[in-house]
Amino acid sequence: MKRLLTFMIGLALCGSLTLAATNATAQNFVVIGGGSTTGVYYQVALNICKIINDKLGGKGYNCIGRPALGSTFNIRSIQRGLLNYGVAQSDWVWKAANGKDKLWAGKPDKGLRTVFTVHPEVVMLVTRKDTGIKTIADLKGKRVNIGNPGSGQRGNAEDVLRLSGIDKDKDIKAEGLQQNEANRALVDKKIDAFFYTIGVPWGGGLEIANSTAINVIPVDSAPIRKLVADNPFYAMATIPGGTYKGVDKDVATYGVKATFVTGEKEPADSVYTVVKTIFENLDTLRNSYANFKNLQPKDMLQGLSAPLHPGAMKYYKEKGWQ
Repeated sequence: MKRLLTFMIGLALCGSLTLAATNATAQNFVVIGGGSTTGVYYQVALNICKIINDKLGGKGYNCIGRPALGSTFNIRSIQRGLLNYGVAQSDWVWKAANGKDKLWAGKPDKGLRTVFTVHPEVVMLVTRKDTGIKTIADLKGKRVNIGNPGSGQRGNAEDVLRLSGIDKDKDIKAEGLQQNEANRALVDKKIDAFFYTIGVPWGGGLEIANSTAINVIPVDSAPIRKLVADNPFYAMATIPGGTYKGVDKDVATYGVKATFVTGEKEPADSVYTVVKTIFENLDTLRNSYANFKNLQPKDMLQGLSAPLHPGAMKYYKEKGWQ
């Protein structure tokens, strides 16, 4: 039933995106795929669109930021012409561009292009204090949300479980909820823990911590550090103590960068105009959401794990950044 529901949601989104993409051809719409409505990817899509509409609306641009199923969904939707742009984790961008993972094994997405990176993201493992879960090993026998199919968080969760010697099909009761559902499920004691790859601070986490006592479990071990060392799109990270109520000590984990991506067929002049507009109004983007407040151009050109789009490169060269 859950797989059918996920399929139907994806089908509905595809239909909506197809219509938007068809209109884009005629009306110069820009369609951006984000993520869950409670997550930061959706905020990226919404706030970039707001800047585009405010600054380019009189020049024929009309931008629509869509909720979507996450990284792999956005990448594949760009590949199929359903989106102009999308937000995806840097690890999944690399896997797609290099034909890795089961989704792209032997069939790299050679048309995938990066535009810039946005905020850094960390892998979080959140549980209620009353579950007694203190380590990843304690997840055995528990009900754990690993993320909806098609999301980058699910891939990260599967990596962590595998490297920790936990079989997601046998050792835990794995759920595939979207994050807004997982938030409620944790508070309502319908699940014991969830994985989520998200920027810090995360508003949803702040809300959960205010309504129930939580722990954020370290995601740090020799196998995890080897994973990070072997893959340049990863980096070890720290969630500062005090970020979430009741979590007073620093929590070690690892992370990726949220990446704004497009396809090679997106016109260079359009990409150039979008990039120029975003960077000329970077203060507006910084002030639009907490996770964006520290954005700096030099950081936004780091962690690009697929080829840069020529339209973006043109602007960066003009600025002397590339």
